[in-house]
Amino acid sequence: MAKPRVHEVAKELGLSSKEVLAHLDEIGNPAKSHSSTIEEEVADRVRADLGNGSKAPGTKTTAKKKSTAKPAAPPKTAAKKTTAKEPSTKAPAEKSTAATTVPEPVPATTVPEPVPAEAPVAREPGRPVTPAPAAVETEVPSVSAPITVHRGISVQDFAGKVDRSPAEIVKVLVGLGEMMTVTQSMSDDAVELVAEELGISVAVVDPALEELAAAAGVEDEDEDVDESELVVRPPVVTVMGHVDHGKTSILDGIRSADVAGGEAGGITQHIGAYRVRHNSREVTFIDTPGHEAFTAMRARGAQVTDVAVLVVAADDGVMPQTVEAIDHAKAAGVPIVVAVNKIDRPEADPTRVRQQLSDHGLLPEEWGGDTVFVDVSAKQRTNLDGLIEMILLAADVGLDLRANPNALASGNVIEAHLDKGRGPVATVLVKRGTLLPGDPLLAGVAWGRVRAMLDERGEQIDEAGPGQPVQVLGWQSMPQAGDEFRVMDDEKEARQFASEREQHRRAAELVAHKGASLTQLLVATQQGEVPELNLVLKADMQGTVEALDDQLAKLDQSLVKINVLRRGAGAITENDVTLAQASEAIVIGLGVVPTGQARQLAEDSGVDIRTYRVIYQAIQEIESAATGMLGPETREVSLGQAEVRATFRVPRMGVVAGCMVTDGVIRRNARARLVRDGTVVYESNIGSLRRFKDDVREVATGYECGIGIDGYQDVKEGDIIQAFEIQEVPR
Repeated sequence: MAKPRVHEVAKELGLSSKEVLAHLDEIGNPAKSHSSTIEEEVADRVRADLGNGSKAPGTKTTAKKKSTAKPAAPPKTAAKKTTAKEPSTKAPAEKSTAATTVPEPVPATTVPEPVPAEAPVAREPGRPVTPAPAAVETEVPSVSAPITVHRGISVQDFAGKVDRSPAEIVKVLVGLGEMMTVTQSMSDDAVELVAEELGISVAVVDPALEELAAAAGVEDEDEDVDESELVVRPPVVTVMGHVDHGKTSILDGIRSADVAGGEAGGITQHIGAYRVRHNSREVTFIDTPGHEAFTAMRARGAQVTDVAVLVVAADDGVMPQTVEAIDHAKAAGVPIVVAVNKIDRPEADPTRVRQQLSDHGLLPEEWGGDTVFVDVSAKQRTNLDGLIEMILLAADVGLDLRANPNALASGNVIEAHLDKGRGPVATVLVKRGTLLPGDPLLAGVAWGRVRAMLDERGEQIDEAGPGQPVQVLGWQSMPQAGDEFRVMDDEKEARQFASEREQHRRAAELVAHKGASLTQLLVATQQGEVPELNLVLKADMQGTVEALDDQLAKLDQSLVKINVLRRGAGAITENDVTLAQASEAIVIGLGVVPTGQARQLAEDSGVDIRTYRVIYQAIQEIESAATGMLGPETREVSLGQAEVRATFRVPRMGVVAGCMVTDGVIRRNARARLVRDGTVVYESNIGSLRRFKDDVREVATGYECGIGIDGYQDVKEGDIIQAFEIQEVPR
């Protein structure tokens, strides 16, 4: 059984981790932090000392002097939470006397000093405990919340959660017809059946949710922080709205930087976080893509935001994604400021926008409601200062934006990607504490040490306080967008936590995969041969993977049953092809291409790899295939590839790449893509092809040549130029 951690014992007893740490110091078993492990014998002693009312008052008084917490708060918390855990931590024989004297004598005799505020502490532990253990077990479910276990939990870990021996759990499983060892993972059904057999209440959750719950328990320590230590942090603002209504243009106008110009088609593809200053105050903006396909990314933005800015074009009015953005903001419980954009256009009608939004519960202040409306023009830079002032006003009036800068830093991962030369890079938003270089980090199953921090301008900084977004370098693996990150005591602890979480998630995926391949397949077959489509999804950014996965989930499952076996960011590798081969899956790449070894392995094993530049091409092709309405198939035929060895600037031609053809042939005027570190940087035609000073039609493997790509000059050494042609194949 795994050793308990300090914060787990504190949660059982309904106390803060500081109080448990203080008591450990008193008894001569000091622990470094709330996440440190302690021996089971020490944990039992702490439970006995702090849970039976005999030493709790003295211990708490000591802890209070150190933490300056309010006197009445800890006893109330203990009174509520102790009942859930007492049966597993107190021996019935010890508590028989307390159980029979529930009313008032116990606090009167055991704790003479405290006033009635202490009475519930001494009374509560005794209430559910009776001399007979069976009576305790039957009473716990009615009083306590369900015991939370992660999906795919092993028999041994489950036994520890419910305070039973692994042999007893195995015996129950055998009685239910399941032959399992103590190290095997239990399915959701098995967990529920065993819990029902034992008469306890259990909730099976995703490992990620269990991680969030554990993090929330640690954050409760903020309640003990001295008010004088709290400082005002910048509000975090999310810009939401329909596609092409001007969200990025408004943010561009506020930041006075051309962000939209760097995105394909002027549509934001990935979330970025930026900080701007206005009249000596700071505001942090999260630019959320407004396109329908990026629902998951927008939802994640709403979860970390303080104020939502809803952008509505004055000429278009309310559109489907506008309503969706309103729903996300309301679900997150954040105030909404409406920016009516494009008021400079002749057909603009701000009054119509107000009327439409009133029908969705956003009544303007000038009409007697409580929603702030600001008329702006991002193109003309009109009234953008007024918009920022309204954002700050909404934050000041309705929110308490204070955080402790002296605590260990924690927050959320906004976006993550692999960068050539720098490895995994994550944009994080600090919610509390101060992030410093050298801090060991944990985010989901990823961990690392802060090697460097960059602000929104790409400049290196020495610290990041509450409300500040930064790019963090130094991750050992790439964190998932939306994960909560926190600073740990040391790298060893961060690595240990990440390893445990990885095991939990792998077990959960294994259990989920078993359910999908057996039960669901049997049901689908009985309903009339619904075809199954197994997919491996890879994209250039983690947020894009989530968006593609979200869109696939919305397809009509009665036409085709879609199973996503793996999803991730980065180039398509041999591991992806191997998984697809074993599972008869199709590999979908969005903005990425397979490596040379992966392409060769796919050709040898017959795995279908399909790459796309736009998310809707992938969705439309899968949907068309499901409905049997596919048109002529366009197939990409690879001609060859060349490696860039040097670059030259030629008059009237621009940059020419000096290349060595490593595979196939390179032909002039063929389609070509420039690949950098597995990610497609640009796609165009080969405009010029030379051998020495002569123009040639094609260059074969093993020869050097100069290649010019139409419309692109930023070629670098090490890039790969892949030549291909598109052929139509009748179905």
